[in-house]
Amino acid sequence: FSEKFACPVSGFTLEEIEPRLFSFNSPHGACPACDGLGVSQVFSAALIVPDAAKSLREGAVAPWAGGKSGGYYQSVLQSVARSYGASMSRPWNELPKAAQEAILFGTGDKAIEIIYSDEYRDFKSFKPFEGVLPNLERRWREAGENASSSQREDFNRYIIEKPCDTCGGARLKPEALCVKIAGQNIAQVGALSIGDAAEWFNTLEDKLTPQQQDIGRRILKEIRERLAFLLNVGLDYLTLARGAATLSGGESQRIRLASQIGSGLSGGLYVLDEPSIGLHQRDNDRLLATLRHLRDLGNTVLVVEHDEDAIRAADYLIDMGPGAGVLGGYVVAAGLPSEVEQHPDSITGQYLTGALKIPVATERRKGSGQWLRLKGATGNNLKNVALEIPLGTFSCVTGVSGSGKSTLVIETLFGALQQQFLGSRPQVSPFKALSGVEYIDKVIDIDQSPIGRTPRSNPVTYIGVFQEIRDWFAALPEAKARGYAPGRFSFNVKGGRCEACQGDGVIKIEMHFLPDVYVQCSECKGRRYNRETLDVLYKGKSIADVLDMSVDEAVVFFENIPAIRHKISLLQKVGLGYLRIGQTANTLSGGEAQRIKLAKELSRRSTGKTLYILDEPTTGLHFADVAKLLEVLHTLVDQGNTVLVIEHNLEVIKTADWLVDMGPEGGIRGGEVIAQGTPEQVAKSERSFTGKYLKPYLAVKEVKAKKPAKQQAKARA
Repeated sequence: FSEKFACPVSGFTLEEIEPRLFSFNSPHGACPACDGLGVSQVFSAALIVPDAAKSLREGAVAPWAGGKSGGYYQSVLQSVARSYGASMSRPWNELPKAAQEAILFGTGDKAIEIIYSDEYRDFKSFKPFEGVLPNLERRWREAGENASSSQREDFNRYIIEKPCDTCGGARLKPEALCVKIAGQNIAQVGALSIGDAAEWFNTLEDKLTPQQQDIGRRILKEIRERLAFLLNVGLDYLTLARGAATLSGGESQRIRLASQIGSGLSGGLYVLDEPSIGLHQRDNDRLLATLRHLRDLGNTVLVVEHDEDAIRAADYLIDMGPGAGVLGGYVVAAGLPSEVEQHPDSITGQYLTGALKIPVATERRKGSGQWLRLKGATGNNLKNVALEIPLGTFSCVTGVSGSGKSTLVIETLFGALQQQFLGSRPQVSPFKALSGVEYIDKVIDIDQSPIGRTPRSNPVTYIGVFQEIRDWFAALPEAKARGYAPGRFSFNVKGGRCEACQGDGVIKIEMHFLPDVYVQCSECKGRRYNRETLDVLYKGKSIADVLDMSVDEAVVFFENIPAIRHKISLLQKVGLGYLRIGQTANTLSGGEAQRIKLAKELSRRSTGKTLYILDEPTTGLHFADVAKLLEVLHTLVDQGNTVLVIEHNLEVIKTADWLVDMGPEGGIRGGEVIAQGTPEQVAKSERSFTGKYLKPYLAVKEVKAKKPAKQQAKARA
């Protein structure tokens, strides 16, 4: 008789079962092959040969296509190709299979004659060829932790992540995966969505023996309560094992909120910054119920929010304004929502009463008559989805949180179009076919990522007008008399900038284990330039004074210089009149960065055949800002372009020409197109949650179909 947990046949042995055995963050539980990460990094043949239509001579093998060693690598490829009877001039996809495999994976034991040369002499050797993939793997392994950032960047271009071969992505040792409850191991339970996990744990007690029920009763109670909190904040579609790095800001915030509800504290002050980000109206109702529950426990809940339902649900409302930036900073009105509505200076109040509103379109565009069609999308939870977008329209993809909108539009459609237009090979979610690409000439994803991460980047450098401002200052009589070139007015170039801070205006203090801290430069007081440069004035203002102006002030200041005024006015057009034109990029919100990118696109000459993709562009926007944003987006469509938006905001959805509603639920219960058509058609769908909430926002009368722009012009003529 053995007291050990061991199999007498195979000899497989388990140590004493402890909680740490089930943690992939502990060496006692983590899979030894992937250290508990669940994935391994490998070089991808698809990334190494991103464009199979190119020949070897044209650079089909991307890592060996150029650079200092490009000539050597081309000689090696030519030698290998010659040994297998392949031509350097034929497209990769037409080369013999044996030649392709030899180039990618090596020639094994087969030695080939390799001839290469440099500017001095020819070299010749007769040996097996290593192969591009083994070559990269060896160099990556040899570089190890000593690899420079540029080396890592070069390698990462050709690396993908795939599930660990040992644990299959479960992240745990085989010993941990052997332990099962009701036939399920901990990895299988972790792969369940929160909604499914709640259901599994609710029915688990019936599958246990009386003794097991006694042992697990208190533990099950705690698990069920915690899952219920996550359900109440609208996160039923997330899986328990979802990586924290893949969560959106709104999802992370709601998980923290759920943990606070579970603590059961009272007498606390909870501050939330836009918790409704990324939430469908149905899920928003759950969130508001959760916030009320926190209040009823005896806490104070302070929420920064633009969502109309949240504003109306408040017990006390504080409206800031009256404008944004330098035009704001005051409490315009405070009191009950009904009291704020009556305040004459409150823009929020005017939108609540309906005195100001975003109108429903009187006509819906039919588009150009051409369609962009994506078929057979199966990424993540998508169930063989077919997406159809009429070109030349303002289209919205809607649906409850987690229904697959971003997977469909960003990870599948945008990735596939990038492959078509740029020849790049991002990791695209699987699909079967894409048609209609010939009717557009480029695709642009205007996201909320920063326009720059250092104090050197700012709105005017990003939209490309700073060069013209520097040229203007260099052309002034004072600058000419001193011999100043345009570079003198750049804070990135020696000569005109303050050398104490090297033109940053701030000094970075490294805090080691804490985030870096920036303090104002004591030499230039944050003005970024030296005294001699600041002596050159236009209308009494130096280059530093100009960069400190708001967009609204700069438009007036440069009113007689059309080239500068036009580009800066585009920032005004997207609702950023309050921003300082030289404001550092690391102080801009995601919504502001997105609108600056939109302004940059507006400054470019329109081709009328561009597809613009935006993922929740109304994040952080007030009603008035949403109205300005919609004006810009509809202007792009009126020029013949197509705008595709992922959105929950009903003010945006009601103005769309075409809707694609995903659902019916989130996670594995979603991933289908449940309704599509005009907003009026989707509102009639009984399966569509979006349609249910959209109905009150639409006019009662039927909206006429709008003729394509070319037909309108013909009719007017």
